[in-house]
Amino acid sequence: MKKLIIVLVFLALITPAFAQNNSNSKDDIYYINVPVERIIPTKTGYIVQYRTSSNLLGTIGIPNEWFSDPAGSAEKLRLPSGGDWPSMSVFYRNGEFSHVRLYIHRVKGHQTWGNIPIGTDVSRFFTDRESFKIQY
Repeated sequence: MKKLIIVLVFLALITPAFAQNNSNSKDDIYYINVPVERIIPTKTGYIVQYRTSSNLLGTIGIPNEWFSDPAGSAEKLRLPSGGDWPSMSVFYRNGEFSHVRLYIHRVKGHQTWGNIPIGTDVSRFFTDRESFKIQY
């Protein structure tokens, strides 16, 4: 019985050393988080106005197709109830755009939700559907 306990203790101490991920992938992943000033839903996608690092207003479009696939290029996450301010996190892998997360306010009546007149041409915000270039 003592030998069994000693073996179990020894295995419990040694097992974590072999459980490490020893893959050789050198993915360089980083993200940029920016505060969102306004989110404007359109039939093409979302137009997001955000604050840059120099406190200027930047605008970018996120196509609806990016949200449809579980492994897509964008995801919407609803903020919990309270005074949290919407933000946008842009993720890069090895220096190239990977995906974007849009943290949105739950209530569509919040001051960060906006709208535009019907018939307004918003195509200029959705010209490049393969990359995502923000000013920061």
